[in-house]
Amino acid sequence: MTHDVETVAGRDFCTSLMDIDDRYGIKSSFQIVPEARYAVTPEFLDEIRERGFEICVKDLNHDGRLFDHRREFLRRAETINEYARQYRARGYRSAVLYRNAEWLPDLEFSFDMSFPNVAHLDPQRGGCCTVMPYFIGPLLELPLTTTQDYTLFHVLGEQSLELWKAQTATVVARHGLVSFLVHPDYILTRERCALYEALLSMLTDLRSNNQLWFARPGEIDHWWRARHQMSLVRRDWGWDIVGDGAEDAVVAFATVVDGRLVYEIRDSQRVDEAASSIRSMSGSEPVPITC
Repeated sequence: MTHDVETVAGRDFCTSLMDIDDRYGIKSSFQIVPEARYAVTPEFLDEIRERGFEICVKDLNHDGRLFDHRREFLRRAETINEYARQYRARGYRSAVLYRNAEWLPDLEFSFDMSFPNVAHLDPQRGGCCTVMPYFIGPLLELPLTTTQDYTLFHVLGEQSLELWKAQTATVVARHGLVSFLVHPDYILTRERCALYEALLSMLTDLRSNNQLWFARPGEIDHWWRARHQMSLVRRDWGWDIVGDGAEDAVVAFATVVDGRLVYEIRDSQRVDEAASSIRSMSGSEPVPITC
């Protein structure tokens, strides 16, 4: 769950929003605009950190012109990087989800959240067409995989959870990253705040029923980088995972069964049993992957 803070009213609602998130056991990230929109005090940032939430930087002044010209981008990037150090922020998102993959590595962040998986309703069309994190050079991209609240409320005119429910089900079925962008600025009314709480209730039920991991973006960044450094090694008794953090990973076997990709996840000591089980269903050799 991510929250882009765009106005004074949104900033002032952040404490209440953290209270709401906490009631459902969800720790989110807050993307802060450093300049022009509102005052960013050390006390405001400290409260977010001390309550276990995450701080990321959002653009510089949210004027939507960051990627207009290369020279101006580099000038602004230098200032944005300074704010990242001041805020102790590892993550970034640009205004209006404007993006330029070739320029983003000039920003000194560990991860970015500016790419939607699809963007046919966004000001910048296109999208990355994946529900998985991926690397842009040294930068890890955590794609936005659900419709952001502004588009839902103001473009589509929706006041229900139906689209979010459908998108969540689609991503979960593909074992992907379900990421939300909900602005504190757009849920200030009683009706929209109630809708947001209904979303959190739906997600907590989903977590209970599906053993999902609810993580802050920085935690996902840490895990995906650790996973990226691991490797699979064939032992006498089967496949093993090696590398820092391997104790948190398991081997899954993937194969195609009736035209669908099927995963079988077992303890790494029993991966040969998993492979045999899938081979009997599909008649083909399963491919081991690290999860």
